[in-house]
Amino acid sequence: MIKSKKKNLIGWEEWCSFPDLGLPLIKAKIDTGAKTTALHADDLEVFYKDGVKYIRFTVHPIQKNHDIVRICEAPIVDHRRVTSSNGEKEKRFVIKTTFLIGEISFEANVTLTTRYGMTFRMLLGKEALKQGKFIIDPAKSFVLGKHKDVKDLYL
Repeated sequence: MIKSKKKNLIGWEEWCSFPDLGLPLIKAKIDTGAKTTALHADDLEVFYKDGVKYIRFTVHPIQKNHDIVRICEAPIVDHRRVTSSNGEKEKRFVIKTTFLIGEISFEANVTLTTRYGMTFRMLLGKEALKQGKFIIDPAKSFVLGKHKDVKDLYL
């Protein structure tokens, strides 16, 4: 549920969190060319819990740091064929989870993919941007605040 009805200014990169996944902060690139939000995930494992199809995966939430890892679980809500910016098609699992950016909180569909070699562990796509009623200033970064010592949140 969106807590704000006003337009919310963000920069081209912002800190986000996924409280239901145990990810207190993860840096995201705002990508108006991407339909769906994408999260870097490894070690994908499908399993059933109480008759519901789930996926378990690992996330290395901090760029250039492979020592910090979180194991996450979420129900699978869909599979989607996604065409990446380089034209490659990939079938991805889709989860729906609580997403928090600044003080705005809502449920978002998130695709899971490998983003090794990419600058950001996460892309925030158009579907989530519309839900949050965000306005993007491409000349600004971290409009909602900078965070130092993010790795301390994971220790």
